[in-house]
Amino acid sequence: MKYISWNVNGLRACMKKGFADFFNEVDADIFAIQETKMQEHQLEEDMHFDGYHMYMHSAEKKGYSGTLVYTKEEPINVTYDIEGDTCNEGRVITLEFDKFYFVCAYVPNSKDGLLRLDFRCEWEDLLRKHLVKLNKKKPVIYTGDLNVAHEEIDLKNPSSNHRNPGFTDEEREKMTKLLKAGFIDTFRYLYPEEIKYSWWSYRFRAREKGIGWRIDYFIVSESIKDKVKDALIYDDILGSDHCPVGLILDI
Repeated sequence: MKYISWNVNGLRACMKKGFADFFNEVDADIFAIQETKMQEHQLEEDMHFDGYHMYMHSAEKKGYSGTLVYTKEEPINVTYDIEGDTCNEGRVITLEFDKFYFVCAYVPNSKDGLLRLDFRCEWEDLLRKHLVKLNKKKPVIYTGDLNVAHEEIDLKNPSSNHRNPGFTDEEREKMTKLLKAGFIDTFRYLYPEEIKYSWWSYRFRAREKGIGWRIDYFIVSESIKDKVKDALIYDDILGSDHCPVGLILDI
């Protein structure tokens, strides 16, 4: 089974930059998207792909946030948001399949000046509770733009970013708590020393200079870590300030 996740930074914009070409070429069993920046009524014909069921969750605020999942197999059940989350930002979709749960999330950014750090930390507590609850029933595949570089190896300049959004001690600790709750970061599990990034600022030609962050993940239940065959970062794929990430899983 092949799974792909991509923060497209606006699906309509990404469609004009080759999204469909990559989608068709990669031929994923499940393809998760974050930051669609659109409502359901704005979906266009070319955003529907033959052979895929589509589930979309939009933010109440127009042109903001939003998640979407394409899946070849029809899920048993689909739920939106997480218990206790009242922000209406379209950040989580959970699909239940026979052997596992698939969770696509767009974790809130703490914003400049860490204005949203407290909210984000509370939100992550709710999400962790959600994932742990699911994990008691069957294995979980959790993916998305998690907006955190967990370890110093996960960004180019750790020393100058310790109080910047995505690399605060508080955000990194939330990721640590999640992993300790029975999950693994698949890329770091397979490639403990490899340096690869999934996001680059649009400023200062950061991507061209290799100044990036790894903030897009596939996290899976520890119980299925032996089924992880590969974790992928498609850093040659353009179209967004993020690149797609992938997972090959024998499940």
